Amino acid sequence: MGIGASIFLLALGAILAFAVEADVSGLDISVIGWILMAAGLAGLIITLWFWNSRRRTVVTRTQQPVAGAGYSEYREVRRNDDVPPPPPPAYS
Repeated sequence: MGIGASIFLLALGAILAFAVEADVSGLDISVIGWILMAAGLAGLIITLWFWNSRRRTVVTRTQQPVAGAGYSEYREVRRNDDVPPPPPPAYS
């Protein structure tokens, strides 16, 4: 369930729980509203947890001079772990 569907369930549940004054035999509209709000909140928490726990790709770029060649070589290393990326280089 995505963020949009979770917010929709929360809003629909709040409308049914607080704004609807209908009597349906065998159904309590207020309880259905509270159930929908709980489902929307659970879906929102699970979605945010899922998106927050994704693995990130860390890219490390280094520049090394090549001896006797007169130019520099760039190296790029990509890793998929939870190490935060290094700070940006200082520009002077």
